[in-house]
Amino acid sequence: MTSRERVFAALNHQQPDRVPVDAMLEATTLKTLMDYFHTDNPQDVFDALQVDVQFAYPDSTLPPATLLPDGTWINSDGSRHRRITNDFCTYSHCISRPLEDAEDVSDLEKYDKWPDANNYDWAHYSEKIGNLHEKCVIKLPSGGLYECAWKLRGQEQFLIDMYENPEIPHYIMEKECNFWCDYVRKAMEVAGDKIDIVYTFDDIATQASLIMSPEMLEEFVYPYHRRYNEVIKSYGKKILFHSCGSVISQIDQLRQLPIDILNPLQPQAAGMDFQYIKDTWGHNLCFHGGIDIQGVLPNGTPDEVRAAVKNAVHILGKDGGYILCASHNIQNDTPVENILAMYDVSIR
Repeated sequence: MTSRERVFAALNHQQPDRVPVDAMLEATTLKTLMDYFHTDNPQDVFDALQVDVQFAYPDSTLPPATLLPDGTWINSDGSRHRRITNDFCTYSHCISRPLEDAEDVSDLEKYDKWPDANNYDWAHYSEKIGNLHEKCVIKLPSGGLYECAWKLRGQEQFLIDMYENPEIPHYIMEKECNFWCDYVRKAMEVAGDKIDIVYTFDDIATQASLIMSPEMLEEFVYPYHRRYNEVIKSYGKKILFHSCGSVISQIDQLRQLPIDILNPLQPQAAGMDFQYIKDTWGHNLCFHGGIDIQGVLPNGTPDEVRAAVKNAVHILGKDGGYILCASHNIQNDTPVENILAMYDVSIR
């Protein structure tokens, strides 16, 4: 089978020749693999791992961040960041948010840096994808409604607002929903023939439980995803939805948004039992992820990684419906030999 045939067989709940794979890599991990494979081209890494699904990112046309004398910087949305470096990589850490001091909707109305779908180079997006869609399945990266909303306000304050000032989160969610709907429309207008899956996300859970009550999800999060997903489905595309954590209690609700593929099936999160999930929802939902980045990938042996892959393939890959991937972006504390073991074709 070709990569495209393999993925679509799995998404149609048919047994492919082998379980298809995706690769979600933190930037420094990708650089480590590029060094390992002696290449300056990231695509060579995906080709070497025989990846069947890839992101296609549109280029932003926004101006670069404003660098401040203390080394921090201000992004186009007004948020301020600084670098955090550990033994393995460097991250951007947000230290102030543009709407953190807003007291009511009138303050939100004064904000002039809302996201705009026109701030992407759509004229060259199809050209950027090139012929990649002929050899693998293409994912369009997108939002992130609740997450993009709270990042403008601060998560703790946003959650408080849901109780004390519900008009504030609704106003911000409306802005984000409108933006992402426009974003998808523009992407489909110029490259809809090359896009197969739209990747959406919102972390609604922690390792142990939901971040908010089911009632709050139904009031503040799901209605906007339904509108967003309606736009995506109007173009006939599959929806891959990501939420970290223990989402076991919400899989029925997520499926009805609707979504087609659930990611990442975080193995160490409470209740995320592969066999129960496959038996309960495997007939009408596909799965993506499942290989633990908290334990076995960074800390296990290559043989332990292979055992985890075999287990996921055996359970989640039965009768199709599964794309193998790490349970989040693979971090740079992961030994290269463990990454290679995960992508060993012979065990899928």
